[in-house]
Amino acid sequence: MIMNLNCFMPVRVICGKSCVQNNANILKEAGKRCLLVTGKNSAVKSGALQDVCAVLNSCGIKYEIFDKIKQNPLVTDCFEAGKRAREFQADFIVGIGGGSALDAAKAVAIFAADSSLDARSIYTRSVPAAHLPLYLVGTTAGTGSEVTGVSVLTDIHGFKKSISGADCYADVAFCDWKYTCSADYDVSVSTALDAYAHAFESYFAETANDISSLYAIRALELLWPNLVTFFNAPGVQPDEKHREELYTASLYAGLAINVTGTAFPHTAGYILTEKYGISHGKACTAFHPQLMEKTEEYRFDRLEAVCELLHTDKNEILSVITGLTNVKINITEAQATEYCSRWTSPVKNFERTPGGYTAQEAVQGLLALN
Repeated sequence: MIMNLNCFMPVRVICGKSCVQNNANILKEAGKRCLLVTGKNSAVKSGALQDVCAVLNSCGIKYEIFDKIKQNPLVTDCFEAGKRAREFQADFIVGIGGGSALDAAKAVAIFAADSSLDARSIYTRSVPAAHLPLYLVGTTAGTGSEVTGVSVLTDIHGFKKSISGADCYADVAFCDWKYTCSADYDVSVSTALDAYAHAFESYFAETANDISSLYAIRALELLWPNLVTFFNAPGVQPDEKHREELYTASLYAGLAINVTGTAFPHTAGYILTEKYGISHGKACTAFHPQLMEKTEEYRFDRLEAVCELLHTDKNEILSVITGLTNVKINITEAQATEYCSRWTSPVKNFERTPGGYTAQEAVQGLLALN
């Protein structure tokens, strides 16, 4: 058997408690002026923003804070931040927060380097585009955006749409699990489900290889007992040991999808976020029963291997994931068909799914959530 270890992941990853403070020299060498890109909540609540600002102050680096990033970041806000970075003459960008802030920071770094781009043209730019050096500090244990070359943005029409490429990778990711300790129970569950979706979708993707499978399996090993605990003890927050496990798992899952990409639930789930305000993690796992059917039909050997590894079976997996997700919507067939009409051309996430996936299957998946 020929081993396939093809991968590309140029991010310098620095993990551990107080890794921002202990590596101040990295930011000191980045330049004299910095734009901090974040939202209003998690960066402050977690203490990450204060820690980064303290390091910048100690290094004599001038900075401004752009804190307008919302959940499901708007490409127009990223454009505004990029313009502000140019006006401030920022040498580099630091993104602080959950997946939304980190994804936004990637786009800001691109907008900041090229005044000719507008909010639309970032989707049609030449890849890789020019971009400012980018440093990321994560505060949630879900997206793995710290280690991927993807940024999911909400376009001017209100649709979630991703950009990707070598210009979307951070230069350095500071990965300190203690920043995730401030997340409330609902956020902790949703982000854990997001990491689980990454790992599971990656492991069964048509694009999976030996190295992505290793990352995905390690993520699932760490995630599964924590998900079972969430399921069996509703409302109980993870302790520090389990916070570290969840955050580490999110990085492994990010490394996995960095190789493979995600499968259909991530694309189909956009509708649940856009139209129903459902958090990203739960929007993805809402389609887990459909995905499980696909894996059972087309990748049964791998499904058996996962169940054996996790000391569980398909029914328990479905019970735990659907129980934690608990998504119900009111949608008609006409509405579902209209929503899914956007997928008239080939969709990579659909093609990566075992056995493939179609817009009509997405309609049925949405109707199953009634």
